[in-house]
Amino acid sequence: MTEEVLRCSAKGCGAEAVHALLWNNPRLHTTGRRKVWLACDAHREHLSRFLSDRSFLRDVVGVGELDETHG
Repeated sequence: MTEEVLRCSAKGCGAEAVHALLWNNPRLHTTGRRKVWLACDAHREHLSRFLSDRSFLRDVVGVGELDETHG
């Protein structure tokens, strides 16, 4: 059995993701729903800033902390 490698969500990046950015758009999603973007160390700040500027970012956790309730 092989584990799937999670990849960074930044455009053009294929690096392994180590961070999970939990977000939602309150105009489209219910309060408790969380969408997930994955980020490598190099793109964590950029993706976090993009979501924060729109007031979408809710939390950042390690990919090891993700479970079936996220996403």
